[in-house]
Amino acid sequence: MLVHRRWESLGSANLGWLRAKHHFAVSAEDNPEHGALGPLIVWNDDEIAVGGGFPMHGHRDVEIISYVRQGAVGHRDTLGSEGHVQAGDVQVMSAGTGIRHAEYNNSDVPLKLYQIWLLPRVAGGAPRWDTKPFPRSDRSGRFVVLASGFPEDEGALPIRADARVLGAMLKAGESVRQALGSSRCAYLVVSSGRIEVNGELMGPLDGAAITRVPAAEITALEDSELVMVDTGPV
Repeated sequence: MLVHRRWESLGSANLGWLRAKHHFAVSAEDNPEHGALGPLIVWNDDEIAVGGGFPMHGHRDVEIISYVRQGAVGHRDTLGSEGHVQAGDVQVMSAGTGIRHAEYNNSDVPLKLYQIWLLPRVAGGAPRWDTKPFPRSDRSGRFVVLASGFPEDEGALPIRADARVLGAMLKAGESVRQALGSSRCAYLVVSSGRIEVNGELMGPLDGAAITRVPAAEITALEDSELVMVDTGPV
């Protein structure tokens, strides 16, 4: 089963310095049909103006993955961590028992990033933060695991959720098959380009909830950048 969440159907917010589209409903004004998918509860497509950002604020018991698409995000938190995370990089924050952090656009172009929230397997635990570059060239023609709650995914940033975050770069005409299994589900976003997935045409910035199928069969209709979260049962 595939449910296409087209860009124009997504909820949105505009605070001037922040323009966001919500693949999953986060307020009463958002599309009520766009509910959580297993532990995946938030996927925001954020654009933050130069000089803008989120002031110091807190989280607990959530895994937050930031996928930077354009520009760079500055990070600082109550653990003493500071970072400069640029396009192609991924950062993860396990909020655990509680952490406060600030994020801001510290580049000279609008910052575009995905903010993905997952519920952890178990509440609590020490908070932590990490980041890592994932060159787009390494994802050419295939999905690469960027963050994972499974120890066998060597090289991925660790998270505490029953999920994997994956990225792929496909040239026009290339195809990839990502195994899922009937007991798992996935959410796929076309960061750029156009694709066909399991017979469904998807345009730039569209999303799709994929459930109860053995695999996602994807063909790029033009050069495309893809991000997917493979999660536990719905």
